[in-house]
Amino acid sequence: MAVPFRIGVLQLSMEPVAETVAMAQACERAGFDAFWLAEAYPWWRKHSYEARSSTAITAIVARETKKIPIGWGIISPYTRNPVQIAMEARVLQDVAGPGRFFLGLGASKIFMKEVGEGEKGEKSAGPATVMKESIDIVRGVLGGQQFDYEGQVFDAHVPPLKADAHSPRGIPPIYIGATGPVLQRMGGSVADGLLTASITTPDFIRYSRAMMEEGCRKVGKDPANNDLGGVVVGSIDKDPKTAKEGAREMAAMYLANKVQNIRGSADVLLQKAGLSFDEIKPIADAMEAGGRRAAAKAVTDSVLEKVCPIAGTPDECIERIQQYRDAGCTHILLEVWGDDRLEQAKLFGDAVIPHFHK
Repeated sequence: MAVPFRIGVLQLSMEPVAETVAMAQACERAGFDAFWLAEAYPWWRKHSYEARSSTAITAIVARETKKIPIGWGIISPYTRNPVQIAMEARVLQDVAGPGRFFLGLGASKIFMKEVGEGEKGEKSAGPATVMKESIDIVRGVLGGQQFDYEGQVFDAHVPPLKADAHSPRGIPPIYIGATGPVLQRMGGSVADGLLTASITTPDFIRYSRAMMEEGCRKVGKDPANNDLGGVVVGSIDKDPKTAKEGAREMAAMYLANKVQNIRGSADVLLQKAGLSFDEIKPIADAMEAGGRRAAAKAVTDSVLEKVCPIAGTPDECIERIQQYRDAGCTHILLEVWGDDRLEQAKLFGDAVIPHFHK
């Protein structure tokens, strides 16, 4: 059965918990199909934000909402042993209930850079090996049977879950967050879905769809059953200028990030957007000199258009979402930014989401 087209919201775990919960509740009222939380890391202090544990926050979000699915988009096995990831997943399954949890894993280039992983230490086998072993272990532990695993990076030895144990059963859909081709193919071959990074464009969705489908075919899976989620900057207002200014600030933070933290691994992402490092370096320089608002001023109209945000009036947002859908995206993950995001969620729910829920 082919996956349905969904529109969700993704936030970073860099804001006060009460604000995150309020946004999740607003998204539920608006009729969004999912609420994802990406784990922020200390780099975000450059933008006057503090990193928080996304697994802890999503448990609270699940308790404070009733039906909207909750996703980790993403957490990293470089920060948690996969057995620990499975333990935390059980908490989400317990709190959220059946069918309300998506488990997203990714290497997180920012964290790897900050702690030196991938260059030294036990995980020097590389992200592909770490990801494959982590998914094997998470599924093995959540499966509930006797599980013994000895990998290149991780080992796990877990006894079976007894029939009378008070615990949820089952394995949630597992996603890989990836930009490069190796992990994107694994999003098809070993996972249930693929999540693309920020500054995703329709052209990058087409590229990612091809990589994921190649991975599916390699193991004999029907690509129609795999979900492709694209993280896209979003901002909506009845005044198009106001909406685009919200998108401009979020785009500035992410473009600066591409220069400062993950240069190299973001090359294809930027190429598909028609952006060069020389073109976005002034944005990173402005960020260093004056913070995120100064960086936003350095994002020209031309650069913003290349980023392809879902930003503008409701009709403009509908048109852009359709472009992503036509490119092969099956799950929009909107990073809503700008003034009054709770009201923006409501406007998306009133004027945009019904168009795609017909």
